[in-house]
Amino acid sequence: MTDRTATPRSDLRALLDSLPDTLPRDEILAVNSGSGSDVHTERTYAYNGWSFTLPPGVFQPGDTSRIVHDRLLDGTIPVEGRSYAAMGVGLGVEAVIAGTLGAREIYAADVHPDSVATAAAHYGRIVGDRPGTIFRPLVSNLFEEFPDSARLDVITFNPPAVSTRTSDDPTVVRNVCVGAEIVLRFFDQIAGRDLLAPGGEIHLVVSNTSELRRIVGHGIDAGFRPAVLHRQTWEGDDCQAYLFKLVRSDAA
Repeated sequence: MTDRTATPRSDLRALLDSLPDTLPRDEILAVNSGSGSDVHTERTYAYNGWSFTLPPGVFQPGDTSRIVHDRLLDGTIPVEGRSYAAMGVGLGVEAVIAGTLGAREIYAADVHPDSVATAAAHYGRIVGDRPGTIFRPLVSNLFEEFPDSARLDVITFNPPAVSTRTSDDPTVVRNVCVGAEIVLRFFDQIAGRDLLAPGGEIHLVVSNTSELRRIVGHGIDAGFRPAVLHRQTWEGDDCQAYLFKLVRSDAA
C-alpha cells in the first residue's frame, strides 16, 4: 500500500511529531527475518528488464531500495543533466538508471570495494560510454573519498539504519543495521563540506525500524528542510518506510 503525503514547510515540529515510533525489537527482527541469509552466494536480480549478477558479499536490493529505483526511473527524483551521487550503490541499479536518463555526472559510491566493482561492471555492460555523462565509481566511507571539488545536485541514500542488530554476520550488519549514526554522519559531512550544490536535493529512505525522529531531527539541525515524498506500508506488519526529500533550509 502506498500514499503520498504533503509536508507543511512551515511546521517542522508537526512533521517530526507525525512520524511513527521505532518498532519494538521483536517486530524489527520479524520484519528483517531472512534478510541477507543468501548474501554469501552468487545470485541474480532483475529490474526494468535489466539483469544483474550479484557476487558473494554484494547485497541484493529490497523493498526500500526499490522505492528509490522507481522514483529515479519515473523522474520523481530528477537526474537528467545533473551531478548525482548514489550513496551505498551496491550492485549499481541507481547508477544504471541515472546513466540511461542522461545524468551529467554519476558518483557510484560504496564502502564495499566488491560492490563498487560490481556496480561499475553493470554500468559498463548496460549503459557503457555515454556522451555527456561522466561515471565515477568510488570506494568511500560516506563522502570521505569524494574530491573537495564535488558539488552534487542529487544524492540518494537508503542507509543501513535499522536500530536493532539483526545478525552477527558483519556483512549483514554493514548492509542492514549499522544504526542511526551512519545517517547523522551523512548529514554532517554534506553540511560540513558544503557538498550540496545550489538547488540540490537529498533523497533519503528510512523506516520505523530505525530511529526516524532522531534521524530527521538531526537533518533539520544540520541545516536541511525535509518533506515527505512517499510513504510505503506493507500488509502483515507495522513497518512504514518514508522517502524524504531534503533541501538546504536557506533554499527552501
